[in-house]
Amino acid sequence: MNRLRIAFLGSDAIARPLLDFLGAEPAVELVGVFTQPDRPTGRGQQVQPNAIKQWALARGLPAFQPERLTEEVRQSLAALRPDLSLVMAYGHILRDDFIATPRLGTLNFHTSLLPKYRGASPIQTAVARGERETGVTLMRIVRRLDAGPVADVEKVAVGPLDTALDVESRLAAACVPLFTRAMPYLLRGELPVENQDEDAATYCRKLVKEDGVLDFSAPAAELAARINGLFPWPCCSVEIGGQPIKLGQADAEPGGERAGIPGTVLGPGAEALRILTASGILNLRRMQRPGGRMLAAAEFLRGFPITAGTLLASRPMPPLLVVR
Repeated sequence: MNRLRIAFLGSDAIARPLLDFLGAEPAVELVGVFTQPDRPTGRGQQVQPNAIKQWALARGLPAFQPERLTEEVRQSLAALRPDLSLVMAYGHILRDDFIATPRLGTLNFHTSLLPKYRGASPIQTAVARGERETGVTLMRIVRRLDAGPVADVEKVAVGPLDTALDVESRLAAACVPLFTRAMPYLLRGELPVENQDEDAATYCRKLVKEDGVLDFSAPAAELAARINGLFPWPCCSVEIGGQPIKLGQADAEPGGERAGIPGTVLGPGAEALRILTASGILNLRRMQRPGGRMLAAAEFLRGFPITAGTLLASRPMPPLLVVR
């Protein structure tokens, strides 16, 4: 039986379902993993191997952790004699000679429906902009940002209460059927691809802590999407009683303008704290005080009451898309 010799390049736990599949697939031989160097993580900032290195070491696979992709590193890849390199959330820009080293080249799993949401934060941006569908794209890598020709996509639904964390887990699982469909073509030494529509391309940027602000003069649906899309990081927050309260989940009650100042607390509903916006009511469903846990709104409000009529300050929300 023909087997694909695959080198995997990735640094984030989102790739674990794909790796589990590749490790168990009879038609695949994983020959090595390239991942980011060990970094300080967590509250204690202890130096730890990432999830991908841990996965590789547990299976006796060679794990390479270069700071830079030098010619020596490329030669290490070539020495593995891979038929194909697969990339997902690696964190390095690949040189042309590195991309071309495997016999069948290098493919990337990008977590959006390209050409939408090229760039650094496709999952968060898709959810934060209210998309009801996103997905994973299998594409050939080129030197331009996420602009390579596309082999296939696997779509994933986004519900009104889904956070970026929820959607990320579904996208991770979606890589498996996506690559399963590609394998017969790759085993024959070919993979049909189509160029992207450059006129439809949009770009998202790396998120920063300052993105977690809310402007209550925006519609409730837009605010709920932003809260869900930016959870768990950078996480939207509001200041109440001098304390920053993180928001972990929200949805919106549709409706037109109502009397009152946007940002006014209307009081608790059955499962949410209700906030007046310029259009509709924002339902805050999960909240967290400093030093506490993220709680359902009803539980949070038992320990941190918020009076109806409290006015939450608005701040301008930085756009998540960039013009190129």
